[in-house]
Amino acid sequence: MTIKVVRGNPTPEELAAALAVVRARAAAAAETPPGAPEPRDGWSDPSRIATRRLPQPGPTTWARSYWPS
Repeated sequence: MTIKVVRGNPTPEELAAALAVVRARAAAAAETPPGAPEPRDGWSDPSRIATRRLPQPGPTTWARSYWPS
């Protein structure tokens, strides 16, 4: 990896800080292998809506089958 300063004259400390950020970002991106599925968000987890038992069959089941809020 080549990094080039195109404008300004950074001090060695500023350059070291910038390189530390770039290396940390690169290391974080390398932790997840390419093609691996992204972690699922809790809102998209289907088990979130299946925490309650389904209503038992009967004449009033339609009234109890709405989406719980």
